[in-house]
Amino acid sequence: MASSVTIGDADLATIQGLLERLMADAACAAVLLIARDGESLAAAGAAPAMDMVSVAGLAAGGFSSTAPLAQLLGEREFAAVIHEGVARSLHVSAVDDATILMAVFDERTTVGMVRAFAREASTRLAAVLDEARTRGRSTGRRSHGGGA
Repeated sequence: MASSVTIGDADLATIQGLLERLMADAACAAVLLIARDGESLAAAGAAPAMDMVSVAGLAAGGFSSTAPLAQLLGEREFAAVIHEGVARSLHVSAVDDATILMAVFDERTTVGMVRAFAREASTRLAAVLDEARTRGRSTGRRSHGGGA
């Protein structure tokens, strides 16, 4: 379960760089790192005419709601959920037990491209968050949950 989030400036800059790279590599309109409770932790880009705070909360809720279905199929959770629209689509994937990654994309790219680059970004984001949690534990600060 996620605890309150403490991400230092250096970690936030690294996270921001990873999100911006994902956005550029996969040709996404926007990319968000979201706590499982729906709180937007970091973002890159901006999808026109979208309330990204609401989108983040709803995406987190939608992603979490698929866990029981995954469990019926013998999975702990789905690694990624795709919501494909006519003009815009969402790729929502697990980073760790406390965070998810959401990419907003359109016809400029493909689901496969977004999936491939999101998988790479998630691995790197998980490492940054794990390091931040480790530092938080060693200094007594509460940090973003999801490990151990």
